[in-house]
Amino acid sequence: MLSIQGLTRPGIQPFSLDIEAGECVALTGPSGAGKTLLLRAIADLDPNRGSVFLDRVSRDDFIAPAWRRAVSYLAANSGWWADGVGVHFPDHDRAAALLPELGIAADALTWRVARLSTGERQRLAFARLALVSPRVMLLDEPTSGLDTEAVERVETMLGQRLAAGTTILLVTHAAEQARRLADRQLQMIDGSVTEAGA
Repeated sequence: MLSIQGLTRPGIQPFSLDIEAGECVALTGPSGAGKTLLLRAIADLDPNRGSVFLDRVSRDDFIAPAWRRAVSYLAANSGWWADGVGVHFPDHDRAAALLPELGIAADALTWRVARLSTGERQRLAFARLALVSPRVMLLDEPTSGLDTEAVERVETMLGQRLAAGTTILLVTHAAEQARRLADRQLQMIDGSVTEAGA
């Protein structure tokens, strides 16, 4: 479903991987190993070389916004381009229905971004991504700032997305999370990826 062939950029050794629809692959490794750089390269957010295919269609055949809607990157620290939360959610009805599943009140859409806690920002950014319904989610530490209950809520939603056929490449430092969600685990050290435990 997602095929990556010889992807490379400064700081990343050539990387190849095939991931099936509905599969979760966890990527672990120390800070500074290149995990974020790799996700950003797959999403084509930074200059890179190599080939990436979605359902056998080359990334080069997509216009950039269409690729990033289909293969979407969620940063560890989310970006907010307006003062109000609601501006970031085009469909307020769908957002209001989704937010309680993540432990956030529907009226959060009326809040100002400045009042959000780190955990609220993280869950709202995840909700924003989920509402786009990408084919592939590239998740960079999506639960790093969350308490146990919030982690469970996000993981439940990820499980639902996987069951519906979404493909997930998950960067996490939480070994237990990798075991709970991932079908396979990879390890990255100094820009090079290997099978975990290899």
